[in-house]
Amino acid sequence: MLVASTWSFPLFLHIFGAMVLVGGLLVGAVALALGRSDDRVLRIGYRSLLLVALPGFVAMRVGAEWTASREGWHDVEDEPAWLGIGYITADAGALLLLVSLILGGIGLRRLRQGGGSGLLKATLALSLLMLAAYVVAIWAMGAKPT
Repeated sequence: MLVASTWSFPLFLHIFGAMVLVGGLLVGAVALALGRSDDRVLRIGYRSLLLVALPGFVAMRVGAEWTASREGWHDVEDEPAWLGIGYITADAGALLLLVSLILGGIGLRRLRQGGGSGLLKATLALSLLMLAAYVVAIWAMGAKPT
């Protein structure tokens, strides 16, 4: 029981962060998709990416590295497929999330002057791509394929 308590909080942080990340991406994508002409809804979509998905990503990644170090996954020569999928989606997701936040921020600034809809559509597309990738990662973490 003592061993379980040493890794349960980092694993909880990882799972909680992943849930917050996916929830923030889902709300952001839905708001960006539905708020085509409503500036307020578009801002809610962007803010959910910035204020929910980004902190969720940080918590997910910190929890993942903490759990991996406690479980000794960094010392394994032949890492399991599910771990590799997790690392790939997390690393690519970080890049896509940052790019989408930059594009969305610029798009919101241009929205005040009547433009920026193309950048917000790109933010929506990147959010949907990240959601698809994280669904695969969630499956991999749960099913643990060899």
